Amino acid sequence: MSVREFVVLGTASQVPTRHRNHNGYLLRWDGEGILFDPGEGTQRQMLRAGVAAHDIDRICVTHFHGDHSLGLAGVIQRINLDQVPHPVTAHYPESGRRFFERLRYATAYRESVELTEAPVAVDGVLAVTDAYTLSAHRLSHPVESYGYRLVEPDGRRMLPDRLAEHGIKGPDIGRIQREGALGGVTLDDVSEHRPGQRFAFIMDTRLCDGVHVLAEGCDLLVIESTFLDGDERLAADHGHLTAGQAARVARDAGVRHLVLTHFSQRYDDPAVFETQARAAGFEGGLTVARDLDRIPVPTRHHASARPDPA
Repeated sequence: MSVREFVVLGTASQVPTRHRNHNGYLLRWDGEGILFDPGEGTQRQMLRAGVAAHDIDRICVTHFHGDHSLGLAGVIQRINLDQVPHPVTAHYPESGRRFFERLRYATAYRESVELTEAPVAVDGVLAVTDAYTLSAHRLSHPVESYGYRLVEPDGRRMLPDRLAEHGIKGPDIGRIQREGALGGVTLDDVSEHRPGQRFAFIMDTRLCDGVHVLAEGCDLLVIESTFLDGDERLAADHGHLTAGQAARVARDAGVRHLVLTHFSQRYDDPAVFETQARAAGFEGGLTVARDLDRIPVPTRHHASARPDPA
């Protein structure tokens, strides 16, 4: 059975706290795992969350500030120590190649795993697999930063009542799926369009076009909300979002479930982030992330989602 869930390893911004580790997130997508922004302590948080090095197939770094990347050294060495049996691909901003190389070879170790570097230089598609298309879009931060978007291919959902009405059963169901028609009955007669699931990961950024492109129509949107709305000017000065800004992005994009994370240490009460997100008009599912949360990607059962702008 396929598993699609988002595992939160850390939720702090620049400074970790007693209750929040630096950033770190793993998206489980069927049999593949994508690790996002491993900050300090990610290897320890993986242990606590039941995430193994073998679970990592791809690493996506949004930018090279320490709270989003200093855990790379330990994670990469652990991947090699555990002799992960499959190749691992790493995406990161091209302008930060020197930082990635320094972290990759921060100390001596034996390389046993094929780690392919695939840096991001422009907006666009990074990878296409049978399970998803991964793309990146530029964000607005003091250093070059990219957000990531994952889209499952659209499919068809077979309708049992329509199949029965046309007397199609057993092996003939597979046949009409493959061939598109059977005995004058078309696939459209017995099925409906099922949009693929959509996920986006948006970290340190001001409001910009890339934020809206990444968020559009997502089933699960993970987005930074470093500041509360009263500190909106401070957020803009430092290249960040507030809870209300993040929620309005999700509202306007038709997001089904919103995950707020990357919180400044200046705030003690996480409930205020939810209050401000709701006040901004977001009515979908909402999680104010805590370390070690596990959040399922909402499933889709029918063609009710907004069309993809791409």
